Amino acid sequence: MTKKIGCVIFFFILIISSIFIGIAHLPLFDLETWTHQDHLIFLASRLPRTLSLIIAGASISIAGLTIQNLMQNKFVSPNTTGTIDSAKLGIVFVMIFLPNASLFTRTAVAFAFAFIGTGLFLLLSRYLPQKNIILIPLVGIMFGNIIGSVATFFAYRYQLLQNMGSWLQGNFSTVTRGSYELLYLSIPLFFIIYTFAHHFTIMGAGQDMALGLGIPYQRMLILGIGILSLSSSIVLVSVGNIPFLGIIIPNLVSLKFGDQMKKNLPLTAYFGACFLLTCDMIGRVIIAPYEISASLIAGILGSICFIGMLIKENRRYAS
Repeated sequence: MTKKIGCVIFFFILIISSIFIGIAHLPLFDLETWTHQDHLIFLASRLPRTLSLIIAGASISIAGLTIQNLMQNKFVSPNTTGTIDSAKLGIVFVMIFLPNASLFTRTAVAFAFAFIGTGLFLLLSRYLPQKNIILIPLVGIMFGNIIGSVATFFAYRYQLLQNMGSWLQGNFSTVTRGSYELLYLSIPLFFIIYTFAHHFTIMGAGQDMALGLGIPYQRMLILGIGILSLSSSIVLVSVGNIPFLGIIIPNLVSLKFGDQMKKNLPLTAYFGACFLLTCDMIGRVIIAPYEISASLIAGILGSICFIGMLIKENRRYAS
């Protein structure tokens, strides 16, 4: 109980810090003196930014946990299965052919491309040695790079490189009221995953095991890919790409609390949100008054953890 209270207090401190850290000063202990501009900054910028960080961090972490359980591989995530790169290709498609499309339409197209790309990678992974768990994410990275190269080619061909780069870099400084609300669609996806967490865990043992226990393997697999693709697309369209988050958070949680998916889902969401909040605040203060995007900080910290995990696993596999 004491640890739970401490976690709640820590999360509350992160939220307050995220709201009140910034170029524009908001008096924390003297709310009665807030001007109209202070209220506007709070409601239109600081609060949306903090909420988007929480939802995006939780969503990407849960998406990583889901695909890791489906494939029984702790090194896979939306970034190493071609999901994010496929969604990027979908966004480039919208930029070229539907330049005036709504945010919902952009998300729908990105979801369709992400769903197809993830499905193709899962089919490809069946022909790879399953015992070598490092090989699958490395092939996934190459698969994603191929798709990403296609997206970059068309973006260059239609002079959209700068637009694509600025839109997908994962910078939360541009989040304002009216631009992030699509992220709320990620919340019901969490409850769907939680409801079927036991099914996803059993599916990781193989198709024969799942069918033997009465689980409709193909339908649940489509559901899992759909949830993964939709949550990744929502975050990508709303705030951009956040690398490595879907790998390191689920692994750190399972290392500390075990591999029971249903138990780990709330913990993964919590630590994913805390991690991204921390990365964003580091980016805001390290070279203040300028900012470094949260995705860059997350990428640096995440890549270090990811390389360490690969080295550790490679040593274990070699021995």
